[in-house]
Amino acid sequence: MSTAGPLLFGVPLKYVSLVVLTVQNSLLALVMRYSRIVGNVRYFTSTAVLLSELTKLFVCLYLCARESMHENNGRLDMRRLYADVFGGDSWKMLIPAGLYTIQNNLQYVAVSLLDAATFQVTYQLKILTTALCSVLLLGTSLGAMRWVSLFALTLGIIFVQFSSTPTPSTDDSAGVPSKFMGLVSVLMACMLSGLAGVYFEKVLKGSRKSLWTRNVQLSLFSLPPALFGVLVVDGSGVRSLGFFSGYTLWTFGAISLQAFGGLLVAVVVKYADNILKGFATSISIVLSCLVSVWLFDFRVTKPFVLGTGLVIYATYLYGKQSSTTPPTKAATPLPTSSDPRPTDEYADSDADTANEGIPLTDLVVRSDDDFTDKTGSARQASKND
Repeated sequence: MSTAGPLLFGVPLKYVSLVVLTVQNSLLALVMRYSRIVGNVRYFTSTAVLLSELTKLFVCLYLCARESMHENNGRLDMRRLYADVFGGDSWKMLIPAGLYTIQNNLQYVAVSLLDAATFQVTYQLKILTTALCSVLLLGTSLGAMRWVSLFALTLGIIFVQFSSTPTPSTDDSAGVPSKFMGLVSVLMACMLSGLAGVYFEKVLKGSRKSLWTRNVQLSLFSLPPALFGVLVVDGSGVRSLGFFSGYTLWTFGAISLQAFGGLLVAVVVKYADNILKGFATSISIVLSCLVSVWLFDFRVTKPFVLGTGLVIYATYLYGKQSSTTPPTKAATPLPTSSDPRPTDEYADSDADTANEGIPLTDLVVRSDDDFTDKTGSARQASKND
């Protein structure tokens, strides 16, 4: 993209989106971590996931209703809206909704057991898991440089894991077992992210549903598994201590960042190319590490610096390779922020985005957020979490 694009207060929107992505990626890991250690009583993570999904549902319903009114000369057709949400192949959203809900809970578990910097770096493994799922399930192919970047990513995360040591702010069961469980939680969250993202992309190919309709379905179908977590997994604690037990302003901050972060990225990410998105991820990792030193007494070691450098370079290299490679049928859409994007039927109404090679998986609202960046071709693929 050129700097002659849309402006906001005289600043090109692609640079505004770079700042937004950086701030969102940095704050989410830091605020989630701080919300888990700031109080004497910890809140139930299942309740936070439920509130996040409810928030996204109401926001997406509002946007979906506005979209419907725009198409019907200012009149809201409730029957058509109901049919769009519940009709056709809406049942297919049950699978990614369930996977994303489990992933969101695992993120809270991981960030409770790992420091924010280690979590932020390790979570970039979602790039690798999405690439592997895309190759195995969609039959896409990766170029040699992409495999090199994935290898560098994995190597960097190994360095980070061997370098990080438990700090006084670690979980109650501090030590190696706690760190190991945190790592397992991150790995499981990354695998679910890759599987759900690729499945989501497969569903969206050829779909006639709008972006916000799909996001309504995703949030709506996430409520049953989220409620299951509240009533069954944390049921006894919630009944005895209350739904909002342990909540602080930081808790609501984490919920808001999860709910609105993906929506915000879904709106602005189309103005940034893959290289800028790679820079946003890299800068957010650096910021998270610097703030962790001050806020969480995090100790930076040489292996951590080396590993983080490899992860940043791999993220940049993968995004650069995607941006410089013409879209082909074998192009691979990979994750980065939190959300897949519209399919080809939206190319006419969003031609500027479709021609920029931004992947399908960049504009579907997910609460994971997707701390990392997706690469690939919107044309070949055809949000917010």
